[in-house]
Amino acid sequence: MDRDQKNTDCDEELTMDRQACSSSEHHPSSSSASHLPAPDGDGESSDHELSDYDPFDNDDEYIVIRRMHKAVLGLAADGLGESAQLATLTELCEVLSVMEDPAEDYHLELFVQPLVKLAAKDGNPEIMILAVRALTYLCDVWPSTSVEIVRHGTIPVLCRKLLAIEYLDVAEQCHEALQKLSKEQPVACLQAGTVNAVLTYIDFLPANVQQVAVKTVINVCKKLPPDCSSIIMEAVPTLCILLQYDNVKLVEIVSCCLEWIVYSVRNSPKLMDELCKHGVLQKSLELIANDNHRSLSSLTFSGLMGVLTRLASSSKLAVRTLFELSISRTLSDILIGSDVSHNSAVVSTEDVQNSQVFKALKLANLLIPPREGDAPNNQITQAEEKILMDESNFLFQFSLAFLPASIQVVNNGANDCVCYACLSIIKRIARFSTPDMLLESIKDINVSSFLAGLLARKDIHLLTSTMEIVEILMQKLPGVFLSSFVKEGVFYAINMLLMQDKSTASAQHSDDKIHVTDVSRCLCNVFFSYSVRSSEARACMLKKDAVHNLAKHIKTSYHLAHGVANSDMSCTKTLQHLKTLSSALNDSADKHLNDVGDLQISTQLLDEVMRELSQGEPLSTFEFVESGIARSLAHYLCNGKYLRGIHDIGLSDHILAVLKKFQIFASICLSKPSQSCKETILLFLVKKLQNALSLSDNFPVLRSQTFKPRDSSTDIPYTGLTKNPCLKVCFVRDKEESNLMDFDKILSVDISSSSVDVVEAYLWPKVSTQNILSTEAVDNHISKPDFTASRCQNASEGSRIETHNNISYGTSVSNSSEVIRSEEGQLLPAEISKKLSSDTDIARGRMTMVSPSVANTKPRLSFSLNGKQLDRSKTLYQAVLEDQKAVTVVGSKIWDQIYKFTYKIAEEEKTDKNHMLDWASKSNFFSNKLGFSWQKLPFFPTKLQAEFPSNIDRVNSSYNFLFMWKILEGLNRFSLELLTDERIGAFAEGRIDNFDDLKLIVSSVPEVEFVSSKLTDKLEQQMRDNLVLQTGCFPSWCSQLMNACPFLFSFEARLKYFYLTAFGSLRNQRSNMQHSGSSSSNSFSEWHSYSGSPSRKKFKVDRNSILECAAKMLELHAQSKGSLEVEYDEEVGTGLGPTMEFYTLVSREFQKAGLGMWREDHCASKSSTRGDSSFLFAPCGLFPRPWSRKRSDRFEFSVVKRMFLLLGMLVARAIKDGRMLDIPFSRAFYKIMLEQELNICDIQSFDPELGRILLEFQALANRKKFVESVSGESNTDPSKLYYRNMSVEDLSLDFTLPGYTYYELASESAKMVNIDNLEEYVGLVVDATIGSGVAGQINAFKCGFNEVFPLKYLQMFTEDDLERLLCGEQDAWNLSELVDHIKFDHGYTRSSPTAINLLDIIQEFDYDQRRAFLQFVTGAPRLAHGGLAALNPKLTVVRKHSGFDYDLGLPSVMTCANYLKLPQYSSKELMRERLLYAISEGQGSFHLS
Repeated sequence: MDRDQKNTDCDEELTMDRQACSSSEHHPSSSSASHLPAPDGDGESSDHELSDYDPFDNDDEYIVIRRMHKAVLGLAADGLGESAQLATLTELCEVLSVMEDPAEDYHLELFVQPLVKLAAKDGNPEIMILAVRALTYLCDVWPSTSVEIVRHGTIPVLCRKLLAIEYLDVAEQCHEALQKLSKEQPVACLQAGTVNAVLTYIDFLPANVQQVAVKTVINVCKKLPPDCSSIIMEAVPTLCILLQYDNVKLVEIVSCCLEWIVYSVRNSPKLMDELCKHGVLQKSLELIANDNHRSLSSLTFSGLMGVLTRLASSSKLAVRTLFELSISRTLSDILIGSDVSHNSAVVSTEDVQNSQVFKALKLANLLIPPREGDAPNNQITQAEEKILMDESNFLFQFSLAFLPASIQVVNNGANDCVCYACLSIIKRIARFSTPDMLLESIKDINVSSFLAGLLARKDIHLLTSTMEIVEILMQKLPGVFLSSFVKEGVFYAINMLLMQDKSTASAQHSDDKIHVTDVSRCLCNVFFSYSVRSSEARACMLKKDAVHNLAKHIKTSYHLAHGVANSDMSCTKTLQHLKTLSSALNDSADKHLNDVGDLQISTQLLDEVMRELSQGEPLSTFEFVESGIARSLAHYLCNGKYLRGIHDIGLSDHILAVLKKFQIFASICLSKPSQSCKETILLFLVKKLQNALSLSDNFPVLRSQTFKPRDSSTDIPYTGLTKNPCLKVCFVRDKEESNLMDFDKILSVDISSSSVDVVEAYLWPKVSTQNILSTEAVDNHISKPDFTASRCQNASEGSRIETHNNISYGTSVSNSSEVIRSEEGQLLPAEISKKLSSDTDIARGRMTMVSPSVANTKPRLSFSLNGKQLDRSKTLYQAVLEDQKAVTVVGSKIWDQIYKFTYKIAEEEKTDKNHMLDWASKSNFFSNKLGFSWQKLPFFPTKLQAEFPSNIDRVNSSYNFLFMWKILEGLNRFSLELLTDERIGAFAEGRIDNFDDLKLIVSSVPEVEFVSSKLTDKLEQQMRDNLVLQTGCFPSWCSQLMNACPFLFSFEARLKYFYLTAFGSLRNQRSNMQHSGSSSSNSFSEWHSYSGSPSRKKFKVDRNSILECAAKMLELHAQSKGSLEVEYDEEVGTGLGPTMEFYTLVSREFQKAGLGMWREDHCASKSSTRGDSSFLFAPCGLFPRPWSRKRSDRFEFSVVKRMFLLLGMLVARAIKDGRMLDIPFSRAFYKIMLEQELNICDIQSFDPELGRILLEFQALANRKKFVESVSGESNTDPSKLYYRNMSVEDLSLDFTLPGYTYYELASESAKMVNIDNLEEYVGLVVDATIGSGVAGQINAFKCGFNEVFPLKYLQMFTEDDLERLLCGEQDAWNLSELVDHIKFDHGYTRSSPTAINLLDIIQEFDYDQRRAFLQFVTGAPRLAHGGLAALNPKLTVVRKHSGFDYDLGLPSVMTCANYLKLPQYSSKELMRERLLYAISEGQGSFHLS
């Protein structure tokens, strides 16, 4: 059973001799031929030049020359027999294959004539092959001999052989020779009919020879004379057919060839039209449009788009044909389907030329002509205008598809270059469209909001283009856009531009034109910038004060002319009403809510505000932002402290008021505005904030200018060399600081290690006046970070594999009868086990061996730059970037400048807010009915402190929206707890009486609604910058938002950010990741690659002791930077497949019954599973089993803790290396990994029955307290306190944990539960289930996890994210998904009967069969996030050849390449039977077939 070795029967490669001359770019450097005998007879040569030649002193050259001398004599001899000719030719080929840079004295041209004669001679094919091969080698060794080769008539001879094609091997060798000759003599090849010869029988050639043939045509086209252009046209029909082939590399070369052909005939309109008639446009568009089903390489896409663009720029017929072929649909698919953030990652105009989006925009720009004077080719422009005028439907269909796509591209955060290109085309469409056509095209698009957002940009080109569009729309549709521009704030934004200082906009202009020396700054010539050198200055087309003049013109002609500015229309009624409500809400926030009347008024006002937002008149983003409603809501929820700050006065009243207002706000948000509405008010508010944030965000993407890693000297964090850039820094003592010494040295600081803590650790011993401390004492007092793991290490270190033949030191697993176990029979080595002996160590969730980080020490110094104090969460590099606010390009200016930082002794931090939170956490009144504390909800401290939990400046226009978004996301995430709390309160007060009414089905707002597409795209752009990839250093806004509001970013973006920040630069992780992040071009495989990568460590393990091997492997290399690979004892398979299976097998070991780890392991009845009773079955996921320390059990608790320690290490290692685990953790366990506190509601996620009963008991206990508080204890009706028509006493419950009779909840476990102690009982059960009963296991898990990397890095994820990250996906596959993402090759195509049968069989698999199939093919039973689309390499199915009947063979796989080798079975039923048999029997081994 071959699960790892590739079947060479599927390879379609040339033999060794053919490989030697298959490359058009390199000739062989060594000979692969064996030593052959000398030619028959010595023979005499009439050429005395060679016979008298005096060899060089060098022995090797002497030998080569002697052999060549002998070969020449043999070729020149008359009457030489065929055997002698073969030997001579063989000898000559061998000599030429090892020759390098021959001197002219070698006289290689003397070989040409006899070789041509032998090649032309019919008869022995071996002689012809060797003769042509020798000619090929001559071109390689000495290109100038091509003149002699052509002069002796070689090309006609080779073409004749190709057209006759008597021998396939001869034809293949002729193709190789013609490719070499066409590079040096393209015109001669063209005139001799080479193009026709190489393409005539191309269908009969192997794929690699087909590629050689097309390369020959490319070489001919590169130097095509004008008078020969028509000759090349005969190749076009054949090339169009080749575009439809499945060979990806061939299609790539053909697209390049067509691009060269179009380029070569660009000056002939007649030939350009002829190309259109040959179907070049149609075939190219079909290939691009079918990219969903067949992935195009970037070179293929570039070639095809180049063909379309060239034709559209020179041919009227091409323009008309493209419109007829619905080019707009293809272009819009490219714009929407491509990764905009990737394609616009670099602001440089030259770099963005290579992006898919920009190539599509460039073609669209050619189809819609500009106004007169802007176009370089007026004749074509006039023709395009005529086409649009005559065929108005062309423009209408184009605008219907293109306008929504281009607007989406701009709204998704494209850079200025792409935005300007989109605006230019939109402006042209608007200019050519009739009013009716324009109105129909934009009826479903909020154009006004789109334009208002663009008017907030800084670039003058974007502002000018936007206002030109505004003017066109007002000219053509004034009745439609007048009120819309007012409502969406377009006129408001134009007025703001006029109010800005005029000199600011024109300070850089000295005359009537704007001169731009930086190519990346000017956008006027964005479509033609490829022809302008970056070093050349370029005059901008915009005139002086263009923005101001155009804004003034629009205001005068359209705003004032219609009387808008002097009427109520300048401020809509909706905006006026919202401002009134906002003001009232601010006033209400300042009032105390002790009075019932004030509470009702406040509630009514808040309800009115929320319903106005969700139910009132349609609210524009501008109205929402301008009304200030977000800030007023924040002020209300913070009890009037949001705008004024927190003080200790009346702290308890403030906290109670915040809690009361939040409960009111939550109940309104989680309700629906009307019965007919399906969406909650919360969703309406989220959408408004989403739009507002997109409009107002000002988080800049910084790009590095031509950054390349190079050695730099550094002083901090250590003296030495680093590949990262360094800041030049000098530290100056504060003038008022007298307790520190001066330090006047200029230092180089590595930007990846420029945190305040690291700098303080370096500087403190040098400036401190406390000289009584020795250097050692200071060093011990200030913990220093471990810089051995720094990202500063040399990046040029190549990838390597370190092999371990065993898991223990010095003892081979493969040579031992059993796996070496650690001391005393323990599962984990004693060294690690000792760390678990102290509960104190475990309680910290970390190993005692982990030294405290610098960040945990008390700050000693504070630093400031230009008067602004540095926040300790930022680095010096981030402080420099923030100080230079106008900088968007990180270049040499940043690195050459010296930055002066002032230092002084750090002051004690103000503790008002910390004191408030500490007081709140200790207050008993703050606990609610469910037993969890309000202040422990992640978003609640935000409200208490009345500030956003980040260092973003309050003056940032996004601050208010981020503050509210943080609260709304927390409200949505904890809606179950909040609604359950409200429902229990209603039960306690008697508003509901049925326990079944406590059940809740919460329809939360989907997480995707909280994702900001604009911020996600900005982060994606930032993460693709070379400097960020090399160093992992981000602008401060990235970490600020990721720490405070990770939900703003998509899972894919957070995943990439996680790997960059947790493990260093992406360079250190690419080799570890076997799966891409997603199916889009966001995947890891498309990120920038670097030469260096950490080592891979390989281990040999025993299948019979898989858990022990895992324990030993993780003990040795838990903290290893490189990935861990596995091979099995006595099995030949190695690589990714066995490693993936290893993680799967180990994860299953933790699910075995009898370990005492999980709740399902407490009774045998729950140990029955899917066909194997030795494994636990946890339908709701695994959660730790409670352990009581009061009473021992047959399971030793210390062993259980060691198992959880090992599990933590395994989970962390799997995440780090990108491996999948097959272990179903419960949602509550994932919350533990995220370091979130559990509450009674979480019990339902892993034990629904117990969780439901505990909630009902808690509701009953709350009713008892409420009834007694109202009517007194003596007057309470006992029937009101019954549990489902019976008293609590009749339930016969004692104080032991349900399901665990040995677990005593109280010292008097024999006492029975009654209505009086019911609340105590619930609290003890909850504590035993999710508190103290599982604390030891949970802390052991955290301890093991932190051995690999800190658990805190996971806090940017949600529970669902961790499930996808750790266990992948398990969704069923539909047929279209299978067709799109399974590749058929080497004997199969997508239409082959075998392929069709296989797809049907896979689609029919049930859950278990699908898991087994995946494990068989990939090594893991589940796919990574992204599913089949993310599988890398792509799942490939090839035909398996065998020497016997195909129906008797079995499928085999190469798991490392996701490569399935499938025999061509005679029926679908037989294929299904054989495949299932191979899957079942092939598990657990990697052998050769």
